[in-house]
Amino acid sequence: MFDYASLAALAAVVQEGSFERAALRLHVTPSAVSQRVRALEERMGCALIVRGQPCSPTATGQRLCHHLDHVRLLEHDLQDTLPGNARDTDQRLRLPLAVNADSLATWLAPALATFAAQAPVLLDIAVDDQDHTQEWLRSGAVLAAVSGNPVAAAGCNSQRLGSMRYLAVASPEFVARYFGSGVRAAQLARAPSLVFNSKDALQARWVRRLVRRPVDMPQHRVPSPEAFVIAACLGMGWGLQPVALIAAHLRDGRLVELVPGTALDVPLYWQQARVASKILQELTAHILATADRTLLHAGSAASPVTL
Repeated sequence: MFDYASLAALAAVVQEGSFERAALRLHVTPSAVSQRVRALEERMGCALIVRGQPCSPTATGQRLCHHLDHVRLLEHDLQDTLPGNARDTDQRLRLPLAVNADSLATWLAPALATFAAQAPVLLDIAVDDQDHTQEWLRSGAVLAAVSGNPVAAAGCNSQRLGSMRYLAVASPEFVARYFGSGVRAAQLARAPSLVFNSKDALQARWVRRLVRRPVDMPQHRVPSPEAFVIAACLGMGWGLQPVALIAAHLRDGRLVELVPGTALDVPLYWQQARVASKILQELTAHILATADRTLLHAGSAASPVTL
């Protein structure tokens, strides 16, 4: 059997990034946290923490943290079945999730907020590109993720959420300056584009569909959905924007499409660890219901349009 006090110390160091902050969270001394982690490392025969600023888990350390998340889910469900309502009503369960920034900035944040307001949970949300959130599941860092991959990670289930619609837009002045003669490969190779980060491939995907080949484009990196919109409105560059974030700017003319009728619809999937947890099932049901109301679905009145 594992020493769960030591596992809790390990998880606290990973989540807080340092032994000192972990100690504050656990209401013990940093020395006690260090001793517990060291004892667990001696028992496992390998390092579990990469000491640094911040501290990070080794592969084995991450697996142990994932195991602890599963145990806490099962304990949470067990307490509901014990006589005398044994659960501490002030205790909240940590739920680590990985989501893409555009979902979080549009339809997902209200859904998570509503769920967290009524459920005894503390959400620990990691943000990554939808094509990379599944890696968080594979590593055991999270229990569920919004992913662009329909194929479930090992030990997980995958359910389609719907699609987010993106439009390639820029300010009218930017379009007049760079695309006055049309949106072709030569113009795209000269006009500054906006990308969220190095993993953001939406602009490149849209361009390949439009001109039938890749184009080496100058890029501004703007790692914030809200700042991404502001940058486009102010003429910094063009980029793929979620319709939900720019609808008002399209109506008032601050943004215009580069090529009307060339929306890019990105399918999204909810992947969750295959663990018999009532609260994780409740979260999943809540997310699926919200996605059903807010995202695009095949056959709907707003059916997807692709290049």
